[in-house]
Amino acid sequence: DRAAVGHLITMREYVDVIVPRGGKGLIARLLAESRVPMIQHLDGNCHVYVDDSADPDKAVLIADNAKTQRYGTCNTAETLLVNERIAAQFLPRIGKVYADKGVEMRACDRALAILAGAGIAANAASIEDYQTEFLAPIIAIRVVADLDEAITHIDEYSSRHTEAIVTENHSRAMRFLREVDSSSVMINASTRFADGFEYGLGAEIGISTDKIHARGPVGLEG
Repeated sequence: DRAAVGHLITMREYVDVIVPRGGKGLIARLLAESRVPMIQHLDGNCHVYVDDSADPDKAVLIADNAKTQRYGTCNTAETLLVNERIAAQFLPRIGKVYADKGVEMRACDRALAILAGAGIAANAASIEDYQTEFLAPIIAIRVVADLDEAITHIDEYSSRHTEAIVTENHSRAMRFLREVDSSSVMINASTRFADGFEYGLGAEIGISTDKIHARGPVGLEG
């Protein structure tokens, strides 16, 4: 019960590490009260960036899977960033996929105009939308000028869980890996792959967005 947990998390002489499994409320409480080191993450505000060099068919599949394969998980994409050079071609395609699956789109002004021109309904995005882990059929969308702006957006709003780039440009992919500071960073893959089992770690015990010691999904051996 809550009282027992409150006692346990102060017992440094007996407990080496805590790996909390539960909702955001539990983890927030442990972060505030625990005297024992933890392997934990609080939010899963994950991003997919579609570069102007992306394979369009691959980008649709990845953006679809990352959002709609399962809504209530921490590795589900919550924001889609699209390079302005391909936005007019890509957004109507992915917008139709989302609309057909009942996903509400909350988009920047440029994305709204493109979606409206294709007859796809969307709502205006707020700053709060870019900060939110929806855990629901809702996605925030933003058109960005280039990779620089995409990385800047991720740096400002990400929870450091999982980010993906869709690109056929090797140097941009490598730069995304180097400069995006999240526990899992992917090239041409869905954020939903960020999982202990998928990484070959066995059953996933927890996920760490910290940097000391473990980072990313943690299996039993880890």
